[in-house]
Amino acid sequence: MEILQHVTWPPEPIKTERLVLREPEARDRPAFIELLTSAQVHTYLGGPRLRAELERETPAVPQRWPGSFVVELDGAMIGHVLLRRATGHRRPAAAGKADLGYLFLPRAWGFGYAAEACAAALAWFDGVLPGEPVVLTTQSANVRSMRLAAKLGFTEVERFEAWEAEQWLGIRTPDRIVP
Repeated sequence: MEILQHVTWPPEPIKTERLVLREPEARDRPAFIELLTSAQVHTYLGGPRLRAELERETPAVPQRWPGSFVVELDGAMIGHVLLRRATGHRRPAAAGKADLGYLFLPRAWGFGYAAEACAAALAWFDGVLPGEPVVLTTQSANVRSMRLAAKLGFTEVERFEAWEAEQWLGIRTPDRIVP
């Protein structure tokens, strides 16, 4: 995966009805570590990382590059939305396209924050790189992620086996943008 190039970064914070999407800051480091060490968050992502390893390796300001948004609710980080180039994607249909990824802390699940934040990040993307398709990959067993993909306008391209599980690859093209 590569960062998005040729975009002005960082943008002004993006405000939705309930959330703020902004670039990562040093105060977000503990929440990033919590996201990456959570067994719940990583149920469909190969398992959590070790806390001691992340404490050593995570920079003071984590995940700071174009397309990396902290999702903030009431002044606190609850998730991370990421758009980057899928240059090394395993599937030819995704290679080189923008790839949407997201992680939310379990306490933020079930309130529609992921849909709200991802829709805002995709709207930003459509404004800075109009007409470009976006891909999303998730395990087909991750029912919540599959529902979110459909809600955001992604349609199935293919299913494939990887990481000992069936994966779902979807694409969102300019003609499938959901308002």
